[in-house]
Amino acid sequence: MTVLVLTAALATVIGVSLGMLGGGGSILAVPLLVYVTGLPAKEAIATSLLVVGATSAVAVIPHLRAGRVRWRTGLIFGLAGMTGAYAGGRIAGHLPAGVLLTAFAVMMLATAAAMIRGRRASVDKPVSYDLPVPRVIADGVAVGLVTGLAGAGGGFLVVPALALLGGLPMPIAVGTSLVVIAMQSFAGFAGHLSGTGIDPGLAAVVTVTAIAGSLLGTRLAGRIPAETLRKAFGWFVLAMGLFVLGRQLPAGPVLWSGLAAVFAAGACAFRTFRQPVR
Repeated sequence: MTVLVLTAALATVIGVSLGMLGGGGSILAVPLLVYVTGLPAKEAIATSLLVVGATSAVAVIPHLRAGRVRWRTGLIFGLAGMTGAYAGGRIAGHLPAGVLLTAFAVMMLATAAAMIRGRRASVDKPVSYDLPVPRVIADGVAVGLVTGLAGAGGGFLVVPALALLGGLPMPIAVGTSLVVIAMQSFAGFAGHLSGTGIDPGLAAVVTVTAIAGSLLGTRLAGRIPAETLRKAFGWFVLAMGLFVLGRQLPAGPVLWSGLAAVFAAGACAFRTFRQPVR
């Protein structure tokens, strides 16, 4: 009973994160399912994709009513992401669980660093609303592949991509990202089903409580300073990422070499996202 209550409480936090930030669901869902409920890694990743997909689909409704969804951008990015996510889910079925959790930890650390560092506002130049469709499709496939493979990285890769590629203001990028996350999460879940199953009862409990949290998160959005919330959540994700990575890598030089490689890869990714689209 204690585990069930703790699981429901943390699932609510997953929903609040999705409702407020347009991402962060899988970053919390996979550690919750692995370390609290004791699910095997592959089953946890598959379940998290189902939970995050369903929660995002519900969380997008208030954003839709507020006019914060750009359907053309979201559907193009989302359809490309579904292709990559399904392929990632199928590939994940052939990889060891330790590799998947290590990849997940790498994504957590990259996400945390992006959140803590933030994105520079481009106030000197006008925002272009011309949608670079080929690049949107390419980036959608890449983000979807990461999401389907590791079960993480959807929202906090999608939001900056939509802001940079589509020229969307941040509130609209957040709302549109939920459409993309739902599409690629369901596709990734379908890909994972070829190699693993889920516990329907546990998935239902986590999904229902996460959806309730997402509705609360959308109501809280705007009442808490976005900068404060983003950085606080970033430090939390960083700590969780180091914990998950530490559980997967052997102690000693291998661990620290792995951490150095992770941060180097993350730095390269952030430099890429900071560059304006030409």
